[in-house]
Amino acid sequence: MSRTPRRKTVALAAVGALTGAAALTLAGQPAAQATPTPAVKASGTLHAAPYEYLGWGNPQKPTDVMAATGVKWFTLAFVLSDGGCNPAWDGSRPLKGGSDEAAIKSIRGAGGDIVVSVGGWSGAKLGEKCGSATALAGAYQKVIDAYKLKAFDIDIENTEFGNATVRQRVVDALKIVKTKNPGLVTYVTLGTTPQGPDATGKDLIKRGAAAGLANDAWVIMPFDFGGHTGTMGDASVSAMEGLKSTVKSAYGYSDADAYKHIGISSMNGKTDVAGETVTTADFKKILAYAKEHHIARFAYWAVNRDRACGSGGDAGDSCSGVAQAPYDFTKIVAQYGG
Repeated sequence: MSRTPRRKTVALAAVGALTGAAALTLAGQPAAQATPTPAVKASGTLHAAPYEYLGWGNPQKPTDVMAATGVKWFTLAFVLSDGGCNPAWDGSRPLKGGSDEAAIKSIRGAGGDIVVSVGGWSGAKLGEKCGSATALAGAYQKVIDAYKLKAFDIDIENTEFGNATVRQRVVDALKIVKTKNPGLVTYVTLGTTPQGPDATGKDLIKRGAAAGLANDAWVIMPFDFGGHTGTMGDASVSAMEGLKSTVKSAYGYSDADAYKHIGISSMNGKTDVAGETVTTADFKKILAYAKEHHIARFAYWAVNRDRACGSGGDAGDSCSGVAQAPYDFTKIVAQYGG
């Protein structure tokens, strides 16, 4: 599956305590919620944590996004290898003392919180640069400790996803991290077909189950299909049903529990594939599906793109390529409360 810099790295998302109207248990199941806010407003929960890439394009100030949409959580991308088994933002910016930490402090100061995403399509991956599960878990732990994370996302793509040895290393490292950090919620984010995970994705989930990894949610990215007919909303629902079946089979869950351990990370507007567009109507279909089945996560790539392009501009790192008002897509995602 082709990925441009929008998904530079692949990440596992671990999420713990929630702010706002809902809370999340270790198993990723929603706890009792307060009276929901009106549908047009954001829920402010971890379940709705769109990606923002602070090192890419022309990112909006997270606090401006919060004020405009009511969203409280962001999935910040991407942490990569600095050349060895050591984490850094984009492989170069330090975890502490830089602009990324300042942005995180601003989000928390405004009553929000973050999921950190490790991995993506491009760049040097920790899963490949760290030679063992123990070493990889140590690299993940540095990120968790740096920000006292409640949530962690591993977006596993490209060479990291395609190597069976590395897939197993990621699973084993995540299990170590889960043991060391009780209450940390984790997401593993991966590509998909319109019918659900491909053979490699199914293998990853089966490895997780076989290892006894209590992952909170397996999350798919249903876009960049190429040659797909029909709406992207329908394709997304079909892919989610395939994911649910895979997770149910691997872990022996009931249907209800399987839904609570899956999630979706879509893309807004024109994707990387010519002729493929995800509309606000598609997002609304995904939202209805999420609410019906109480899935663990509804995210998307990316807040950076949640605005119309200028005259003659093309979709890319800073705009969606479709006619829209600012934050139309974020406002839909933010309505999800678990």
